[in-house]
Amino acid sequence: MYNNVTAADIAALQVIVGEADVLHGQAINPDYAHDELGGISRMPEVLVRVHSTQEVSAVMKLAYERNIPVTVRGSGTGLVGAAVAIHGGILLETTKMNRILALDENNLTVTVQPGVLLMELAAFAEEHDFLYPPDPGEKSATIGGNISTNAGGMRAVKYGVTRDYVRSLTVVLPNGEIQTFGAAVAKNSSGYSLKDLIIGSEGTLCVICEAVLKLVPLPKISVSLLVPFPDMKSAIEAVPEIIRSKVTPTAIEYMSRDTILFSENYLGKKFPDTKNDAYILLTFDGNTDAQVDQDMSTVAELCLKIGALDAYIVDTDERKKSVWSARGAFLEAIKASTTEMDECDVVVPGNQVDTFIKYTHELADEFHVRIPSFGHAGDGNLHVYICRDTLSDPDWEQVKSDCFDRMYQKAVELGGLVSGEHGIGYAKKAYLRRQYGETPIALMQGIKRVFDEKNILNPGKVCF
Repeated sequence: MYNNVTAADIAALQVIVGEADVLHGQAINPDYAHDELGGISRMPEVLVRVHSTQEVSAVMKLAYERNIPVTVRGSGTGLVGAAVAIHGGILLETTKMNRILALDENNLTVTVQPGVLLMELAAFAEEHDFLYPPDPGEKSATIGGNISTNAGGMRAVKYGVTRDYVRSLTVVLPNGEIQTFGAAVAKNSSGYSLKDLIIGSEGTLCVICEAVLKLVPLPKISVSLLVPFPDMKSAIEAVPEIIRSKVTPTAIEYMSRDTILFSENYLGKKFPDTKNDAYILLTFDGNTDAQVDQDMSTVAELCLKIGALDAYIVDTDERKKSVWSARGAFLEAIKASTTEMDECDVVVPGNQVDTFIKYTHELADEFHVRIPSFGHAGDGNLHVYICRDTLSDPDWEQVKSDCFDRMYQKAVELGGLVSGEHGIGYAKKAYLRRQYGETPIALMQGIKRVFDEKNILNPGKVCF
C-alpha cells in the first residue's frame, strides 16, 4: 500500500531539514517506537525533526509524491498510540518548532508553534499577567498535542477545554499545501468551521504548525480546598451538590487514599492528609479575597453538612505545591507501582461518576486485579487504570480486554463517551466504532478522505 523510505528519500529529507535532524535505522532511539504507556510499538523508518512550517510543507510534498506514510509526534506523552508510526514511514517530530511567536495584549491572544510545552506557555502567560486556562495533568505535553486531542484538564469545570481557546490554526495539508483556518477574532460564522475539525483529529487530517490561542486576564487570587470523605461514594456524591450551589470552582478533582500514597512514594514527598479513604480537591480563583473566600466557605460548609470529615484550606505556596504536585504525578505514580498498565479515559454525566467508579471496584473484585482511578469529578472525565502486577502475558491480555469491554460499555449505558480528553488513536478504535455505529464512522472517514485522499497522514488511527 505504501512505499518504503529509500536512501534517495533520506538524502532529500536531509536537504530539507539538515543531516543532523534526519535519523534512521539504529540511530533512532527505541523510545520513538511507543508513547507514554508503551502498549503499542512500531519503529519508524526515519525520524525527521522539523524547524519551520516551510520544512513541514517540503517533507509532506515529498511524502505525498512518494506515497510514504507520515506520523506527527510532539513530546510522546499520549496514551492511545496516536503518535506511533504503525505503518513505518516518516515520524515527523515537531519539538524543535518551539517558539512563542507573538503576544497580542490588546486582543488577548498568543501565537505559538506546536512544539511549545504547556508548562512553557503557562509560565509565559503568567509572566505577562494572563492565564492560558487549559490545564491537563501532563505539563510537558506540547501545545500541538493538546490541540490534536482537544485536551481538557483540571480547570475545564470553569474555563472549558482546549477547543474553546483556539482562534486559528496554520496547518500543512497532506499534499504540502499551507493553509490557515479560523482567525484571531472572537466570533466566526463564516462557513464550516474547518479549524474545529482539526482540533481533536489526532494528526490524521493535517500537520499543525502554528496556533493563535485565546488568553484571559490572570486571576489575582487562587486558593485550593482539600476535603476528606469517609469513602469514595460520599465524596463523589458531593460533587453535584457543589455544582447546584451555583458556586463555580476552577477545578474539582477526586482522588483515593491509595492513589495519593502511590504519589507520595513516587515523589518522596508527604501529602497534607492521607488518613482518609477519599478526597475532593477544589480550586477557587477570582480578583478579590471576599469573592474567593465566600465561594470557598460556601463549598466547605456544604461538604461538611453532607458528610465531609474536614476541609483544609491550601493557600500557601508550599501547601499548593505539595498538593498539586502530588495530583500531577498520579499517572506516573500508578505506572511506577506496577509492571504494566493501560488506561480507560471515559467521560460520563456528572451525576453518574459515583456509579461508574463503584462499577470499576466491582470489576477489580471480579477479575482480581487492581483498578485505581482519579479524575475530573466536576466534568465527569475519569482516568481509570488496569494494573498488570504479576499477571502472565495471556492472563493480562484477557483481563485487559474483558475489563475494557465492560467499562466502555458501562460508560455508554450511563450516557457517556469512550474518551474525554486522551483521544482514540490506535488503541481505542474498536470502542469508538462500537459506540457510534456505521453512519458517524462513515462521515468521519469521508472527512478524512477529503483532507487526505492518499491516507498518508497518521493512517490507521481514530476511524480507520
